[in-house]
Amino acid sequence: MADDRRENLDALLSLFHKPAKLVPCANARYSCSRRALSGDLQNVPERIGMETRHRAEIRGQSLALARLKLLNEVVHGLLDELLLREQGVDLSPKIQGRQIRLLDATVVSEPGKTGSQWRVHYSLVLPTLECDHFVLTSTTGTGVSERFGQFRFSSSDLVLADAGYSNPPGILAIVEQDADVCVRLNPHSLPLYDGDGKRLKLSAELSQIASAGTVAEWPLWVHAGERKIPGRLTAIRKSKEAIRRADVRLKDKQQRGKKVGPLTRLCAQYVLVFTTLSTQQASAERVLEMYRLRWQIELSFKRLKSIADLGHLPKYDERSSRAWLYGKLFLALLTEKMTRVARTISPWGYGIKKTEDDKQMA
Repeated sequence: MADDRRENLDALLSLFHKPAKLVPCANARYSCSRRALSGDLQNVPERIGMETRHRAEIRGQSLALARLKLLNEVVHGLLDELLLREQGVDLSPKIQGRQIRLLDATVVSEPGKTGSQWRVHYSLVLPTLECDHFVLTSTTGTGVSERFGQFRFSSSDLVLADAGYSNPPGILAIVEQDADVCVRLNPHSLPLYDGDGKRLKLSAELSQIASAGTVAEWPLWVHAGERKIPGRLTAIRKSKEAIRRADVRLKDKQQRGKKVGPLTRLCAQYVLVFTTLSTQQASAERVLEMYRLRWQIELSFKRLKSIADLGHLPKYDERSSRAWLYGKLFLALLTEKMTRVARTISPWGYGIKKTEDDKQMA
């Protein structure tokens, strides 16, 4: 696609360097044209070639006029491409009847060495990116870690979450509420088993995926107590540049005194996503594409901390810190609501009062 667009641009720019005899004739029927190029935009060089077969000797202002007319058509067509075909990332759910929810948590700290830390558990709904639920907890104590137990789910929910939620109790909490999940695999906290109950040898399976962009999947089970939960592990090998960046992060992790084993290094070369969706509901490629949308909640946290100053917690007692955080979250969510309303209607600043005539008509 990028090569085709470069070819289109080169053909367009070449018009300003060609002699007059190669410029299309200034036909009167194109003088006020605002239409897009016919057919697909990939045929811009071919279209220009067609126009040149009707060329004529054009001099002075006629030459400039002819070039501008063709430029008008080409650029108008490129604008149509941008507006109609490339509206950015499509955040709409890809599975019919499913509500996609993005789950994650972020830590907010009080300043100073003795400052306490708080964890905001957050849920966003696609495609609107509305927050439908949040929980505020401390970072110490029981039941305060990143886990699905902080939320409630419905049977139509499809949950996307990172490796912090990758554990058997979390998967069980999703399945027991008849929801489905796509979660980044943490091979140390989420052991996977085959149909015979044997532990998956992840290293051996991943070593078979040699080239970047190759997708693979395996039907597997999660053992949560006495219950065996069916699912799939989907995988795609990263590009060389992505693997290099992952290796840099692992080296930084080691320098901070954390252990990095061979399995961790191997898994860093892949994107591994476990899902409870069946192959009939979504292919491996679809699962991996949907999981990429989880990054939207990371961007939401960045906005909360940079715009709403959620990351700057005054150092007070526990009660005042909690009230301050709730106030910040309320302000952020109210701003999001006002933004959504402003996109839908023209805000003239006041409501319309009902009259007696309105009541009679109703």
